Parts: sequence; C-alpha cells; structure tokens
Amino acid sequence: MRMVIQRVLSCALKADGVPVDSMGQGLLVLVGIQPGDEEEAVMRYMLDKLVHLRIFEDENGKMNLSVEDLGLDLFLVSNFTLYGDCRHGRRPSYSSGASPEEARTIYDAFVSYMKANTKVPVHTGVFQAYMDIETRLDGPVTLLLDSQKDF
Repeated sequence: MRMVIQRVLSCALKADGVPVDSMGQGLLVLVGIQPGDEEEAVMRYMLDKLVHLRIFEDENGKMNLSVEDLGLDLFLVSNFTLYGDCRHGRRPSYSSGASPEEARTIYDAFVSYMKANTKVPVHTGVFQAYMDIETRLDGPVTLLLDSQKDF
C-alpha cells in the first residue's frame, strides 16, 4: 500500500460533479493498492502510521502532535496512479498496482479496518469515480508512506 499524506485545513470532494463529503482540519490521504495489501499486518502498519504521525504543531511550534492527539479527521481517497512507473517511455505503467476489482476489495477492507480500529473520523471518496478534490493545504506538509518501506 502506498500513500501520499497531505496536512490540510479543509477538504471537500465531489464525485462525477456531485458533492460527496467534506471535512475541516486533518489529513487528506491518497491511497494506492497493490496485490497483497489485504494482509492485516499491512493494514495495521498503515493505520498506526496514519493516526500517530506527529506532523501537527504543539504549543511550542514543533511538530509533535498527531490527528489522534488533536481529534482531527482523515480523508481516504483511492488513487491507482500512485503505482505508476514512469521510468521507461512516456506513458506510465500501472502493472504493479492491483486490478480494479482486487483494489476495490482491499480499499473497502482497509476503510472498514480503519473505522473499526481507531476513533479518528474517516471520510472516503468514491472508488473508481472521477473525483474533484478541493483542499486548503496546511503548511504545506506532504509525506509519502509505503507499506514495503521503499521510502
């Protein structure tokens, strides 16, 4: 599983032009799925990282607080392009990502796992829909997270 994590002041999502959900301050998380990501160890690792990343400022201006510490929200949005390989040619290859059917199953399982194992509110996009995401970045602070610890 691969994620792009952005600290946001607010986030609103439309799918196919229809408003779906919005939130205030928290983390917008773009989620790429790979075969094998259904393993509980992968989900546990990614959940633990997301809710405990200390990337919000404390009273001294140091990044020492997490979404869990502050009671903020997560917005999980599926994004198959996170497994795009641009090393060869000009058209990215997506062969290392999960098929749409497998990715949907794993993404849905991950969302359910998050909701069952944390008190952090979890918002979601619409799988395989064209999504328009309006964000107000905070910082900006953007991080990459990979369950295989490639980076």
